[in-house]
Parts: sequence; C-alpha cells; structure tokens
Amino acid sequence: MGQDLISDPEAVAALERADALHTALTHIVLEGGDLAAIAEAVGAALGCGVVFTSTDGRERAAHLDEAQREALARAGLLDPSGRVRVERIDPDGTAVGPGEAVVRRVVAAGVDLARLVALRPDGRVHSSDVHALERAAIVAALLVTRVEAITAVENKYRGDFLRDVFLGRAGEEEDVAEHAQAFGWHLDRPVVVVVAVLDPDAIAELGPDPEDRRAWQDRFAHAWRQVAAAADDSIASVAFSREVVTLVPVDPGAPAAVGHAAVDRIVDGVRGDRGGGRIAFSAGVSRVAHGLADLPEAFRQAQRAVEIGRRVHGGGSVTRFDQLGLHRLLALVPDSAELTAFASDVLGPLADRTAEAADLRQTLQVLLDTNFNVAEAARAQFFHYNTMRYRVGKLQRILGPVATDPHLRLDVAVALRALEIVG
Repeated sequence: MGQDLISDPEAVAALERADALHTALTHIVLEGGDLAAIAEAVGAALGCGVVFTSTDGRERAAHLDEAQREALARAGLLDPSGRVRVERIDPDGTAVGPGEAVVRRVVAAGVDLARLVALRPDGRVHSSDVHALERAAIVAALLVTRVEAITAVENKYRGDFLRDVFLGRAGEEEDVAEHAQAFGWHLDRPVVVVVAVLDPDAIAELGPDPEDRRAWQDRFAHAWRQVAAAADDSIASVAFSREVVTLVPVDPGAPAAVGHAAVDRIVDGVRGDRGGGRIAFSAGVSRVAHGLADLPEAFRQAQRAVEIGRRVHGGGSVTRFDQLGLHRLLALVPDSAELTAFASDVLGPLADRTAEAADLRQTLQVLLDTNFNVAEAARAQFFHYNTMRYRVGKLQRILGPVATDPHLRLDVAVALRALEIVG
C-alpha cells in the first residue's frame, strides 16, 4: 500500500505541497506574520486561490487574482459589496465552473474566529490539500487570537477618546486633531456622524447568552470598521457599549444627495446581501459637522435620529436628522406619558391600540396628506368614493370639524405624530 502511495504522482505532489506549506507556516509563526502572509503561503504551496474572511464573509486577507474573483462571482459566491458568501460554500466542496471551492472554520478554544476559503479554478481540491488547509486554519487561529486581543485594547482606547470628544472633554482642538491623527483619523474636516444600533427584534433572536450578544456586537462593529476603512482609511469608526459610531466625510459644497450617497454606500456595504448571518440594524445620520466643535451636537443628532427612526419606520431604517420634521420637536418632550395623554385627548378612541383604530388613523393621515380631497384620498386607499365619504363623516363625528377647522386639523396632525413617537 505504501508502494502504491509512492507510485501515485498526484499523492506524491500533494505530500510535497503539504511539506512546503508546513515549512512556510513555521517561518510565518516564528517571524510574527499575519493573515496575508498565511494566505500567500497557502496559495503558493497549494497552487490555489485563498481568502480569509470574517465569520460572515468579509474579506480580511487574500491571495486571489482577478480571474479567480470573477470565477467566484460567476458561481454566485460573491455579493455586490465583495462579501464572500461563505454560507453557500460546502466544506466538502462547491463547484466553481470546472473547479471547486472549499471552506474551513478558523476556531480557537471553541470561539469561531474566521473562515478560510480555498479555490482551485481548474479542478477538485485534493484531500491532502484539505488537511493542509486545516493546518493553516490552526495557525491562522493563533494569529487572529493574538491580533484580536491587541485590537480590543486599541479599540477601547479609541472609543474612550472619541467619547471624550463628544463630551467636550478631550482638550483643545489642536491637541484633539493631533491625537486623532495618531489613530490615522482625520477629524478636523466636515463630516456627518452616523450612529448604528442592532435592532431589538434581531437581538432577541440571538438568545439570552450575554457572550453570544457581545460576539455579535463585536462582529457588527468590525463590519463597520472594515467597510469604512475600505471607503477611506482615515474615517473614525468606534464601538460604544450598544452602538457603533462612524464619522463619514462629506463635501459641504456638494449637493446633499452626494453626502447621502456616501453614507448609503457604507450602510449598504455593512448590510451586504444580509447573508452569512448578517443581523438587522438601524442608523441615524446627523447634520454636517463643520469642525471639531460641532461634533458633540452632531452625535446627539444622530442618536436622536436613530431612536426616532426606529419608532416611526421600524427596524432596518436609516434616518437623517434633517428628515425628522415635527418628530424632532416631539422627541424633546421628556415624558412619553404626556405625549400619550395629548394624543388621547385629541384623537379620542382613534388613539386606542386596536386594528379598527389603526385603520381609521391611516385613513385620517391620507386625508390630511391630500388636504381632505375625498376623491384623491379614495384613490390613494383604493376605496370607493362613497366609502371614503362615509369614513370622513365617521372621523368628524369622533374628532369634530377636522375637514374645515385648521386649528383642529393641526392638533390632529400633531397627535398622530405623537403616537408614532411613543410607539
């Protein structure tokens, strides 16, 4: 049997590749290399494309040429944002044209750290090569553990510094700008502050284990840092306890749509195609902060925008402070019970939490939006004209002459917004 193994050219070649990789990995460990070095060593030794990703497929290091990336894309294994769809790759092999891709978990002490994907574009991945990949995954786990321990300390330091900036206690502006540059950040320029938070429903699905929730929060923060750095490596992006804060640079002389597009590109990059375990989140965007002195207020604006946006639009929303309108003023009322009482006084039974009341409130909002044009409101709700007339009569019996009294109409409009704020 040993003679058969020696006489098998493919097996002999696989053993030689594994031996070459073992030597290369040993040097990498001794010399303090990184994931990029491992990816290059694996790719060179096994003659395949290699990519290390986060657990949800965000590229961390790679040894891939353009042809290999295109092959992955044609096989549906890359989403438009560049995320590797690791959830679609079978550990036993997934066809990529005439070739094959395999994936291995990078794990240390039971903690899922990363993914190792190997692509042989012109044939199957040999079983001996799979064993070599598993060995590379073990070495990668050691390096990732070391890097993440260092990164955790650095991120905490960066987060504490940016929190001090938002609280106005980081020092003089020149000192703050200089300190930020030591992190590679450029704070002294026009930016919008983006606050992103995981949606409560999505968090509830994670279960009660605090370790699992912290792991998801860390993954979420890492996604924001990675996508922001890909857009501009001088962007500040840090994680606080329950939110990720990112300062996106904008050109104050450009149309607002240009600034919105810059934020949208980063948000879309973090979301990807929602595969690979991506978790739902909402974001709030401040007005433009033209300098360091504006950052504390911009941070508060972004926090208010994400909070109100989630209440009004639900999870997964991106809300800009300038779009809050009346909600912005109502959110300043500290006692939600007061808002509820105001809505009940104005709307009466329409403020109830029943399906019938919600249905009538929707009709009422359409009537307000159309300036009580019954025909237009009927078309908007796909009602018969007479049905809408009946509903207008019913609403006026409850509310009073809302169709003709401008002051009452204003109270009703504000009461509807108040209900949105208190949920």
